[in-house]
Amino acid sequence: MSDILEQLAQVLEARKEADPETSYVASLHQKGLNKILEKVGEECTETLLAAKDAEHSGETRDVIYETADLWFHSMVMLSRLGLGPKEVLDELASRFDLSGIEEKASRGQ
Repeated sequence: MSDILEQLAQVLEARKEADPETSYVASLHQKGLNKILEKVGEECTETLLAAKDAEHSGETRDVIYETADLWFHSMVMLSRLGLGPKEVLDELASRFDLSGIEEKASRGQ
């Protein structure tokens, strides 16, 4: 599973410097972090709405589609900041022996 995220990270890194006229990823990077964050927020909202609809309809295709968009744009954001999926996966792995309550308390929140 993490192989797909690593492959995506490699593609995103390669496309960072591509021609913004022909690469969506390059066009996002050219527009800057605020545009990338705007897209993450937009995709987050679309994911939430799809989940609400899915709860009532039982149809989950849109939740999967919108979550893929959210993950994609989150990966573009990470790439912009010089990060990748490894850092996020390492953080998730570090939480396996903690309850959610303990993990939150460790952050002082």
